[in-house]
Amino acid sequence: MKLAVVGGGSTYTPELIDGFARLRGTLPLDELVLVDPDGDRLARVGPLARRIFARQGHPGRISWTGDLDAGADGADAVLLQLRVGGQAARAQDETWPLECGCVGQETTGAGGLAKALRTVPVVLDIAERIRLRSPRAWIVDFTNPVGIVTRALLTAGHRAVGLCNVAIGFQRKFAALLGVAPEDVSLGHAGLNHLTWEREVRVGGTDVLPKLLAEHGEAVAADLRMPRALLDRLGVVPSYYLRYFYQHDEVVRELREKPSRAAEVAAMERELLAMYADPGLDEKPALLAKRGGAYYSEAAVALTASLLGDTGDVQVVNAFNHGTLPFLPDDAVIEVPAAVDANGARPLPVRPLEPLFAGLVAGVTAYEQLALRAALEGGRDRVFDALLAHPLIGQTAHADRLADALIAHNREHLPWA
Repeated sequence: MKLAVVGGGSTYTPELIDGFARLRGTLPLDELVLVDPDGDRLARVGPLARRIFARQGHPGRISWTGDLDAGADGADAVLLQLRVGGQAARAQDETWPLECGCVGQETTGAGGLAKALRTVPVVLDIAERIRLRSPRAWIVDFTNPVGIVTRALLTAGHRAVGLCNVAIGFQRKFAALLGVAPEDVSLGHAGLNHLTWEREVRVGGTDVLPKLLAEHGEAVAADLRMPRALLDRLGVVPSYYLRYFYQHDEVVRELREKPSRAAEVAAMERELLAMYADPGLDEKPALLAKRGGAYYSEAAVALTASLLGDTGDVQVVNAFNHGTLPFLPDDAVIEVPAAVDANGARPLPVRPLEPLFAGLVAGVTAYEQLALRAALEGGRDRVFDALLAHPLIGQTAHADRLADALIAHNREHLPWA
């Protein structure tokens, strides 16, 4: 079995490698290729990946290359984890929207749109090249904004499934609070990528969400940085990304008063890359846990194993709606539990989404449709339309100003501009 990781020079990669090594019984890799245009990063991450495999006794071969075609050739699956423009572009995504009093974040609002516009054309080009080299390869997309990128891939006819670590993160946290094994916890996870709610937490077939909120509501609320009263009022556990909607103005004030997350991550990446260059390091460093992406490797292994092993296992993924949420178009991409096998991901039935949540999901879905159109076709008017449709923006003055700022800050990544 051959896997390729596009964006293999990422500081995330040792997390992924560690998961491949630990879970080799689930996903028995023969060959792993790290693909990245940044040779300096590959020269640090690649040897570390080999050392991690060696320490854990994994017999698989690891190589690295800047040549996408060679890396994808003959692959059974390709994982995408790239960031067009790097942390410098992310830093801009997190700052210029604040000038309009709008949240600055890499996947949400105007910053998220900027990332989508930079990313979608690049990912589609990569996917076409993968299809030429390995027509039956599955593409597992971890590249943000996952919902929009996955919709672009599926609309273009690629064999793709979107993946996010929010659901598996909740599963692990809830299991720890409840004192049960993670595999005994299943979630009633529903919505869009980075716009989801846990409406059930099942252990042994019983919904223990009321018990979880009653006994551990303070801990859950503190982790989300949301008021305990809000969770009690909603009766669900929102994704922490809902804070950008439920507490927008408070978040904007916080973001204006502290260094950007991009600056923190950039500093962390410099330290991590220095660690990775140490030939004595043969495990993922503890600092990597602060980088984000917790349990990404476990989710990636489980999803890839289900796709290649035709298991039919249930995974929380991003896939076409196909009537699952009947108020959305069939070609909307939703994030829900799905049965995953050799034919892809088939969303499982979901009980009707409450109006309090469905309205927001419908609004963001409309934005994502317009964002994808802007990414594919370009043009200031299409950028403006997407911004105006976004629930966090929605004012003509803001949309006008943000459209100009977005284009100005991303001109080098937008050929039409």
